[in-house]
Amino acid sequence: MSNKYFDAVKKRRSVYAISKELPVSLEQVQEIVEQAILHSPTSFNSQSSRAVVLFGEQHDKLWDITSGTLRKIVPSEQFEGTAQKMAAFKAGAGTVLFFEDQAVIKHLQENFATYADNFPIWSNQSSGMFQHVVWTALAEAGVGASLQHYNPLIDDEVKSTWGLPAEWKLIAQMPFGGIVNAPGEKEFEPVENRVKVFK
Repeated sequence: MSNKYFDAVKKRRSVYAISKELPVSLEQVQEIVEQAILHSPTSFNSQSSRAVVLFGEQHDKLWDITSGTLRKIVPSEQFEGTAQKMAAFKAGAGTVLFFEDQAVIKHLQENFATYADNFPIWSNQSSGMFQHVVWTALAEAGVGASLQHYNPLIDDEVKSTWGLPAEWKLIAQMPFGGIVNAPGEKEFEPVENRVKVFK
């Protein structure tokens, strides 16, 4: 099967070897994130997703914060591997931080009490779709990216450093940059083991 949408989806891979040399402008990356947040679906049209895009020194600062946080909890004899990972992310051109606004979710819980337990779940699903749209659009633009989860370890310092609302919950971090090494071939579990069809 081949169409433009799936061709783009197939390009989305975890790219860990990235550089500060982007094949597109910073403004184009910003536009990708803005268009993605506008057009990614959310439950009850809540529009609960939030994003912060960090470039240059601001991006570097994020990974310095993350490295410093991890240094406090990772045993020193094991930290070298962690330091290498942090350096690889910092080698990129920027990072997208994905958040969900808990004030929006609380409002929905109060107004639709029957579904109160489901709104945090649906919020995470909305964030996942937003992340996928951004990641796929970056891949289509020739930008390499991966998805990381150092939350909640870095949440408080991230929010204080960039003056973000307390209600924003950090969900994921997406370092991106020019592609230094493309990922290898992907192996798939047999699709018939994963999709059941009844006619």
